Parts: sequence; C-alpha cells; structure tokens
Amino acid sequence: MSLFRETADVSVRPAVPGDDVAMTAIQDTVRMREQWAAAISSPPGPGFGVLVACVGADVVGFAAVAPGQVLALEVEPRHQRGGHGSRLLSAAVDRLRRDGSAEVVTWVLDGDTARETFLAGAGLGPDGRTRTLATGVRDVVERRWTAEI
Repeated sequence: MSLFRETADVSVRPAVPGDDVAMTAIQDTVRMREQWAAAISSPPGPGFGVLVACVGADVVGFAAVAPGQVLALEVEPRHQRGGHGSRLLSAAVDRLRRDGSAEVVTWVLDGDTARETFLAGAGLGPDGRTRTLATGVRDVVERRWTAEI
C-alpha cells in the first residue's frame, strides 16, 4: 500500500477575472464550430462565403459575406492593428463586387467606437437605420453602415 494517494488535478471554483477569456473560447467553440463548418463547406446560396486572414498558416481573422453584406469581420485581438481587418474588408468588398453588388452593408453594435472608426476609415458611414435584437437579457441596438462599391 502506498503512503501517497494519487489524485487527479481537477476541481471546480468560482470564476475570477481573467477566466472570461477561456470561457468565451469554450463557448465559441461549442456553439460556432458546426455553424462555421457548414458556412464554409455548404454556403446557404450564391453570394455567401467566408474569408480568412492568415499569418503564415495560422488563421488570425475572418470575414463572412452574404449578397451585399459583410455579416462578420473579426480579428484575433493580439493580431489587431496589423492590417488584417483592412485586408479582410478589401477582399470582402472585392467578393461583393464580383457577385454584382453596388453597395456594401454591415451592422455595428451601438457604442462600438473602435469598429466605427475602422469602418469610417475604410469609407463606410452610418445611413441612419437601426435594428434592435432581443437577446432575452436585454435589447441590443445595431446601426447600419454602408458604402457604394
């Protein structure tokens, strides 16, 4: 009989500041992996597509497009301010043009000044339209930004 008892290094504890990063990654992985896999391999129709920004072979950002719209444009925080967002937006606009769009539309969460500054620098602007999304916890307001392409 051993004097030392082996135990697994597993536990549960209350979340602390900083745990939100791991929690978000887990939630995003669980919820989004199948949806993104389907969007890439089986787009819902013509004009839908997903683009990725890379550093070497590593994906550091992505954009999703639908006819006339940029549905999503995200860059991993540690790779922001490296031109990836601009390259993604440019490629998305090229894709929209190729598919026959004369305008690009995207939606911005109310108060997301960093995204507003980025889009304004790329030539987009708010057109005054808003939409409210009911999340179950609180309503989320988005503002529509557009530009002719």
